[in-house]
Amino acid sequence: MNSTKTIYLSLGSNIGDKLNNLQDAIFAIHQKAGKVLRISPVYRTSAWGFEAEDFFNLCMSIQTELPPEALLEVLLKIETTLGRARFEEEGYQARKIDIDILYYDKETVFNEHLVIPHPELPFRKFVLRPLADIAPQFYHPVLSKDTRNLLQECRDKGKLEKTAYRLFKDKSDLFAHTNFVAIEGNIGAGKTTLANKIAADFNGKLVLERFADNPFLPKFYEDQSRYAFPLEMSFLADRYQQFTDDTSQYDLFKSFMVSDYDIYKSLIFAHVTLQKEEFALYRKLFNLMYKEVKKPKIYVYLYQTTEQLLKNIKNRGRAYEQNIEPAYLEKINSGYFDFIKSYPEQNNLVIDLGEMDFVQNSDDYDRIVDQILKFAVQLPF
Repeated sequence: MNSTKTIYLSLGSNIGDKLNNLQDAIFAIHQKAGKVLRISPVYRTSAWGFEAEDFFNLCMSIQTELPPEALLEVLLKIETTLGRARFEEEGYQARKIDIDILYYDKETVFNEHLVIPHPELPFRKFVLRPLADIAPQFYHPVLSKDTRNLLQECRDKGKLEKTAYRLFKDKSDLFAHTNFVAIEGNIGAGKTTLANKIAADFNGKLVLERFADNPFLPKFYEDQSRYAFPLEMSFLADRYQQFTDDTSQYDLFKSFMVSDYDIYKSLIFAHVTLQKEEFALYRKLFNLMYKEVKKPKIYVYLYQTTEQLLKNIKNRGRAYEQNIEPAYLEKINSGYFDFIKSYPEQNNLVIDLGEMDFVQNSDDYDRIVDQILKFAVQLPF
């Protein structure tokens, strides 16, 4: 029976979406090579030994039962899967992802395929600096010096800049650090379904809008001009009460919050449905409330064409929605985009659903989740 070993790895990328290249590699390592223990901060470094774009580098530790050669094989496959192209020419090249084994516990390995400890480790500040963040007192089994001493003695003068980015061992861990994600969209876009799926899959506290109980909603679809103001005022009162209650009470057994609406939708819909004088009055009250509510870390807007929205509305079969006019849906879409443009400081992510069906097609669902996570990785925490 194989014993568990602690392994230290160095990861680097200087092509494409460098940050997400590293994050994808960490996800794959956690899934296929071993349990991730620690991940260093991300450093921006100059290319070492050749002229190229700056790298993003980090170090990480894992626990694995794989022997050294088997671990190397897994890591090489991960590199290939993530787009690493190896060339026959000698010397260093730019790369989408590079994964090196630095230490295999306290063991040494020397053969034609693998040398451990990594022979270049004492000379690379871009490896030693992040390694010192996670293993400052780990001793080199050959040189008998710990990481801090090796870093002090290193003569590498390349650029090394610590970034504000953090990377995570798996998707659940990344969602946990988003704290609060709001899923928004037009009527029939699927925001409630998506919020439910994300909450279930990644241990999120679910915050759902209670719209079906509103007594003015069916009447509004029958006579908009008469019932618009009482509808929007009742929605605002209900949403504000529920939203403040739900988002202020953390669930100790959940990792983050995900909602199928943001309180700002009240103003978007009110602008479409209310007369000018009514809206002016409504907005004064809304602005007072909006200052007090919790804002999402990530605001996701699911965009869908009016034609597809009408199909979705018809398929879900709510009687009071069946007479919604296409022009009304188009105004709502425009209202959302105006809101997104008005708050550029907010972390807004627009996902064009196009032909995707994330309810019936798990690949489409995974694609949407990956878009959210790739966006989240770019945000300093």
